[in-house]
This record gives sequence, structure tokens and C-alpha cells, in this order.
Amino acid sequence: MSSTTTTGWTLDDLLAGHDLGAMLRRDVDPAATTVETHPYDFGSPATSALLRVGGRDRDGTAWSVFVKVLAHLRHWPGLPFMPPETVDDFVAMFPWREELGLWRPALLDRLPDGLRVPHLHALVDLGDDRVAVWAEEVAVLPGTEGGRGGWDLDRFARAADLLGGLNARMCDRELLDECEYDEDYALLMWVRHALVPTGLQPLEDDDAWSHPALAPHQDLRARLRSAAAGIEAVLARLAGWRHGMPHGDASPQNLLVPPADDPADLVAIDPGFQTPAPLGSDLAQLVVGLVHAGHLDPAALPAVEDVVLAAYARGAAVALAEPDRDLGHDPRPDDVAGAYAATLLLRSGFTAIDYSWLADPDPARAAARLAPRVGLASFALDAAERHL
Repeated sequence: MSSTTTTGWTLDDLLAGHDLGAMLRRDVDPAATTVETHPYDFGSPATSALLRVGGRDRDGTAWSVFVKVLAHLRHWPGLPFMPPETVDDFVAMFPWREELGLWRPALLDRLPDGLRVPHLHALVDLGDDRVAVWAEEVAVLPGTEGGRGGWDLDRFARAADLLGGLNARMCDRELLDECEYDEDYALLMWVRHALVPTGLQPLEDDDAWSHPALAPHQDLRARLRSAAAGIEAVLARLAGWRHGMPHGDASPQNLLVPPADDPADLVAIDPGFQTPAPLGSDLAQLVVGLVHAGHLDPAALPAVEDVVLAAYARGAAVALAEPDRDLGHDPRPDDVAGAYAATLLLRSGFTAIDYSWLADPDPARAAARLAPRVGLASFALDAAERHL
């Protein structure tokens, strides 16, 4: 059992001395086991590899599981491309094991009916600050892979309802006391370390904004500059609302749609950097995640926003009214729409435009590629004006 992947990981590496059959509770056929690299869009820099391990049992039954290798940021190949003055702080503060929070008992105990997480087979310590996460390969409804289809308004509403229920239950004192980070820390780190070089500095680049793809959008540039002056005020608004533990990256791509015979409506995967955030903050990625991926026209966003705000409020209200909620420690009000709009502006509004696409030698192609991102930036600004 020593199959090698294109990333260099062998099955023996991933097992680190553990017995595969015992780990999966299967009578596996060692000669029929394979390891393949699974393609994925770049997400967390802590993801060192995503692999599919598959095979057959001795009776011929086929099986497969996902193995994600998480690693300390010092192993990340992207570090040499970061501004040198930011590297040490980024490596020190980034919680490379954060995704394991998906299986914390405190979260599992608070999942609303209709939402589940993949079954965890094992966590294998690979040494040198690396861990292999052996988890269920979730079957998905055909046509919904990667959020490429199947997300109509009803599904957006169901996802928002479930997120509202989960987020409200995650306001309990027990969870917040366990968190070692301050409120809004993840968003604040994004603003302090990523927003300036990727979103704010390019606004002052006259060459970029004279490119044919962006030159017609000087009004958008002016609006983004004006909004940038209010970033600290937006952060202050967030601090005034009740906080709980979010998913952290609740885009449709991270809410898998299982087949009809699955007991859940959605399966949550790949949480983000989870630090206390106001109720409603998870809606930002839910609303715009498919636009980021190129699977949804920005013109659809107002309708999506309307249904998710209403559904999230319903789900949260039901959960907040449950008798076992421990909420007395935080008397601050909720503003679901405000938290959504603030998070959307800070996470996606200023960085919607990928300036690297301006290097395309075909200006018309660059303009066509950037057009949805221009629409996304405009939508984020509009949402902030509506709700903040």
C-alpha cells in the first residue's frame, strides 16, 4: 500500500503507522487501494494537499474517502510571495488547525436539523506540524458539484435558515469562553493584513484604472474610495452587536447538497477562521460566493439577498427562543442585515476586482472577465448603503 500521488504523498505517509482497515472499519483489500490528487480551488494556505483514497473491500465493495493534509504556515509555498514585513505576523497568527473545529463537540451538539458535517474517520499526526484529516467523501446531488448548479432561491433560503439556527446556538457563553481570540479578530486581521495591498492600494493606481476594462467605471472607483474612508466606522458598528461563533466561510461551495436519501439538506465543510462575529456575518459569503466562482450573474444578487435575510432571521429567532440558550451574558442587540452588509463590504467589496486580470493581453477579454466583479463591487456598496 504505497501508492504515490502527484503531490508526493504516499498512502504510508498518510497513515503514519495506522492500520487502514481499522481506521475505516472495513475489511480493505490492500492490493486494491489507490491515492489520487483531488483538484481544488485555492482556499486556506493551511491546506497542503487534498487527496482521494479509494479501493475495494475483500468482498469487492468499493469505497473512497477524502484526506486533507493541513500544515503549519511555515510550510506554505506562497510565503515567498508575501511582503516580507508581513510574513512573521501572518505565520504566527494564522490558526492552521482551525478547520478541525468542524468536529468540535460544542458545534456538533448545536447543528440544527437538516445540517450535518462529514463523518470524521481519523486525525493522523504526520509530524512536523502536519495532520492528515481522513473524512467522508460526501456524495452530492448531481449537477451541484462546486456550486455550479442547483442553487435556486429556495435552496438559498434553506441554507440561510440553517445558518441562522446554527449561528444563534453558537452565541452560548460556553463557546465564546472557549475561544482564545477577541471578537471580530478574523475580520480585523483580514482588514489589517490583506485588504490594503489587495483592495485599497490598487484604488490609487491610475494605470490600472485607465485600463479599458476599468476606465468606464470611475464612478465605482470614487465610491470605493469614499467607502474606504469609513472602514473604521464599519468595524465599530460590528462591535455593537451580539456575537457568536460563525462558520466563517459559508459559501455555497462549502455547503454541499447531498442526494435526496441523505438525512440532511446540506453538509457543511471547510470552515474559515472562526472568531466571534455578529449574527448575520455568515450571510456575506453565502450571498456572493457563487459570483466569486463565476457561477452566478451579479444581477441575481438582490433577489438572493432578500430571501436569505428573511430566512436567516426566522432560523435565528427560533434558535434564540430555545429554553437552553445561555444568552444573558450579551445584552447587545442583533442587526442581521447590518452585520451581513458590513462583512460583505470588508471581505468582498474592496477586493471584488482582481487586478491581476488586467495583465491579459486581450483588453476585451479582460473587460468581459472583470465585468461580473465590477457588478459584485457595486452590489456590496449598494448593500452597505441599504443596511448600514
